[in-house]
Amino acid sequence: MPIDSPKSKEAEAALPTELRPVYRQMVQDYEFLTHVKYGRGYVAYEVLAEMVLAGWRPSGDAHPSSRLAGEDKTQGRHGN
Repeated sequence: MPIDSPKSKEAEAALPTELRPVYRQMVQDYEFLTHVKYGRGYVAYEVLAEMVLAGWRPSGDAHPSSRLAGEDKTQGRHGN
């Protein structure tokens, strides 16, 4: 899974500890959606880390029409 790649780990390590769970969820969601939409799960880890530092957080539940709605967050986006 890309979240365990060296580049992802490097970007995550640069974040304050309390922001790392937000980053990991954002990476998983983004990777899942790019895989569904484009057939591969490309993620720009440093960009997502910067967005987390800038204050990006989930502000509500996913809309029912979202591909992220109803996903099992404990198992990751692919059920892994």
